Amino acid sequence: MTDLAVVSSLARAAVHPDPAFPRFHPRPAQGWINDPNGITYINGRYHVFFQYNPLSARHHQIQWGHVSSPDLVRWEEHPVALVPQAGGPDSAGCWTGVVTLDGDVPTAAYSGVQDHGGHSQVVIARGSSDLVTWEQNGHVAASMPSDPLVTAVRDPFIFHFNGSRYAMQGAGLADGRAALLLYTVDSLDDWKYQGIWLTTANPVAAEHTPAEIWECPQLVQVPVASGGSQWVMMFSLWLSGDDHEHANGVGHLIGSMSSHPETGLPVFTPESGGKSDFGRDFYAPQMVQLSSGSSPSALLFGWANEGPGRDGRRGRTQAEIDDAGWSGVLTHPRVLSVVDGALVVAPVPEVSAYRGASVASGASGSVAVPEFAEVLVAGAAGPVELVLGSGRDRQVVYRGELAAGEELRIFLDASLVEVYASNSVATTLRAYPAPGEYWTLDVPPGATADVWELALPA
Repeated sequence: MTDLAVVSSLARAAVHPDPAFPRFHPRPAQGWINDPNGITYINGRYHVFFQYNPLSARHHQIQWGHVSSPDLVRWEEHPVALVPQAGGPDSAGCWTGVVTLDGDVPTAAYSGVQDHGGHSQVVIARGSSDLVTWEQNGHVAASMPSDPLVTAVRDPFIFHFNGSRYAMQGAGLADGRAALLLYTVDSLDDWKYQGIWLTTANPVAAEHTPAEIWECPQLVQVPVASGGSQWVMMFSLWLSGDDHEHANGVGHLIGSMSSHPETGLPVFTPESGGKSDFGRDFYAPQMVQLSSGSSPSALLFGWANEGPGRDGRRGRTQAEIDDAGWSGVLTHPRVLSVVDGALVVAPVPEVSAYRGASVASGASGSVAVPEFAEVLVAGAAGPVELVLGSGRDRQVVYRGELAAGEELRIFLDASLVEVYASNSVATTLRAYPAPGEYWTLDVPPGATADVWELALPA
C-alpha cells in the first residue's frame, strides 16, 4: 500500500471543528459525498469509493473519492481515484459504478456523462494493484441502447451466475415504468446488450419497488437463516422531482435465479420484497458479493444525506451546510441475510471494536445517552423513543416498537443515527444537536438499555 497522501480518516474526524461531523464513519473532512461506489475486497483490504465533490458541499462535478481498511474499523483516506476528463465521455462527472478484477487488474465500470442532462455511458478505467492510482483513457464499454422505449440509463452493476459474467443497468422507460437492462460481459471492454430484463410491470416489483427509474441496481446472493441462499435485488427508487429528497427510498426484491431454456440467459423471479431501510435519510446503497456458492456473504454500505429536516426533525439549511463545508456520510458496513422470507440487515461484527467505556448497564425508563454511543435495548415489548433536547425544542428522532424477544442496537455518531432491529432492516436518520442539547432514550417498562461510549480502537 502506497504512503501517498494516506490519512487516518477517523483520527482526523475526531478533531473536526463541526460538532455534527461523525467521528466513526469514514469520509473526507470537507466536500460533498453521496453514493458509495466500487466496494471491493482485494489483497487483504476493503476499498470503498464514493461520489465526491472536494470543492464544495454541493452536488456538482462529481469525482470518485476513496477510503480503504484492512478490517472495516481502521480507515485510511486516499487521493481522488477518478476525475472527469475534459472532452471525454465523463467530462460532466464520474458517476455510480463498480470495481472488479479483470484478470489481476482492478477495473472500474461507471456511468460517465458528457454533458449535464445527457445520457450516461459505461466507462472503463484500470487501477494499480493497490487501487490508489487509476488510468482513464475514456474507453466506453456500453452506450445508450437504440431501443426508443429506453429513455434513461444509469449505474452499471456486475454479477456472476452459472460461471458467466453479466451486468445490468437501471433504466426508465417511455411508458413510465422503471426497468433493468441486461448485458453479457465476456470482455469488460465490450458489453453486449441483451434487452430489458425486468420492469415494474412485474406485480411483485410494482408492490415493493415502485419508481420511475430504478437507480443503483444491485444483485447478490445471501444466506438464508434456515439454510441455503436466495438472491436479493436492491434499487434506489427514483421519482421525477426528487432533488435528493428520495421519498420512495430504497427497496428490494427477494427471489430466485434460473437459466432461460432457450437463450441460457439468467432469469430473476421475484417472490417477495420490502423497504431496505426505514429511514428517510438513506439512499443509493451499494452491495458487494464477498463469497458465493454454498456459503454466500455480502456487504452493504449506504449514503446518509443532509437534509432540511424530515418527520419533525430539525435539519440544516443549505446555507448551514455551505458554512459547514461538508455534506453526506457513509453508513456502517452492513451484512445481509434472509430470515423467514424477509431481509435482515445488521452491522458487521467488526464495528464492536468501537465500543468503549460502559455508561449504563441494565438501565430503565429514561436513559441519558452520549453524543457518540452504542446502545443495546432488550426485554419487554413496547415503544422506544430516541429524543434530542427537551422542552419546546424536544425532537423525537426515532420512534419504534420493541417486539417481544427482539433487540435494538443503536449507534449515535454526532448527527448520524443508525438503528438495527434484530430480524429486520435498519433505520438511518440524521439529526443535529444544538449547543447544550443532549440525547435521551425512553424504553418501555420491563425493558433495559446498556450504553457504551464510542472510542477509536488503539
